[in-house]
Amino acid sequence: MKPDTLQRPQGSSLKVRCCIVGGGPAGMMLGYLLGRAGIDVVVLEKHADFFRDFRGDTVHPSTLQVMDELGLIDGFLKLPHQRLQKLDGLFGGTPVRIADLSRLRTKYPFIAFMPQWDFLNFLREAGQRFASLQVMMNTEAVDLIRRGETIAGVRANTPDGIVDIEADLTIACDGRHSTVRQHSGLEVEEIGAPMDVLWFRVGRKANETENLFARVEPGKMMITFDRGDYWQCAYVIAKGQYDAVKARGLQALLDGVVRMAPVLKSGIAEVKNFDDVKLLTVAINRLPRWTRPGLLLIGDAAHAMSPVGGVGVNLAVQDAVATANLLADELQRGCPSEDELDAVRRRREFPVKMTQRMQMIVQNNIISGALQGGDRPLKVPLVLRLITALPWLQGIPARLLALGVRPEHVQSKAAPAR
Repeated sequence: MKPDTLQRPQGSSLKVRCCIVGGGPAGMMLGYLLGRAGIDVVVLEKHADFFRDFRGDTVHPSTLQVMDELGLIDGFLKLPHQRLQKLDGLFGGTPVRIADLSRLRTKYPFIAFMPQWDFLNFLREAGQRFASLQVMMNTEAVDLIRRGETIAGVRANTPDGIVDIEADLTIACDGRHSTVRQHSGLEVEEIGAPMDVLWFRVGRKANETENLFARVEPGKMMITFDRGDYWQCAYVIAKGQYDAVKARGLQALLDGVVRMAPVLKSGIAEVKNFDDVKLLTVAINRLPRWTRPGLLLIGDAAHAMSPVGGVGVNLAVQDAVATANLLADELQRGCPSEDELDAVRRRREFPVKMTQRMQMIVQNNIISGALQGGDRPLKVPLVLRLITALPWLQGIPARLLALGVRPEHVQSKAAPAR
């Protein structure tokens, strides 16, 4: 096994077949797949490590299936995680069941809650056996290298100074605030979202158990995840209302949280100030065009998702699998043509649009109405009443949540062992 992948190029330039910008789920999965195929690839991650407060810690059955197809699942599931099958909630005080993953005929009928840094570190460590894969931490892409109309790599800032990384193909996986996208000139189609999310954790005692996933009351909505020794909380507020929440004070926020979820009372004191409350500004958008000559964007860089359903990580992984399936053979010979690169968009655009459409339906028909508040008690929407009353229906939202639209399977070949 080669040493840790924090290698630096000698001199001021490096030449590779493929440069992946961003070491998130899309970038690390794609790097692993291309390295596995024997393609000379480097992944650039601007941070020194993966240990950050990610919002996307849900690993869905579609991603677990990919890990299984790669022969990684046994080691992956040995990492600390929690499992969720039934999504229950309270809607205006009425119990509802949103989905039941145990009804799925899939090998892994559960959502695994795992810190994203563990997921990314696992992929990095697993990829160390591929000589063709290099991961450069603490390396931030700051500009694109151009040859006429063609993108020929990136200029990156490293602890040793600026380095030009020349690449036949550059793939942007650097998230919804993509630096590569900004420099590419590709336009973003904004779709919009009616809410933002306050993200914080609350201490949990060993004897505290509760199976409720979602709570909806007039003017309020909150999601709670049991993470073993703490509760991860997502408190939903109307778009642009964060300053108003802060103006009312931290105690008012925490009192409202405890009224909604009394199980949090014993640990709520761990939220000491607004520094412990992270604002997630929700955006839904997508690129009509994902390519330039020599450049491809995937994951959040190509389509930012709502947190509804927690599907962002899994869509990013699906993008990576599709990209490797479609482009690995062509990359063995050089840079694919722009039409060949666009095959990724043609493959993945339908799942993205359908998922965003379903998220918008939930936002516009359930979340927006709940956040408006008012004196009238909330009435459980008809669709939720039907799903709760008819258990066989609970497999339908479970399938959409767990597997998504058009799940991808690993088809890219592994290079012969040397």
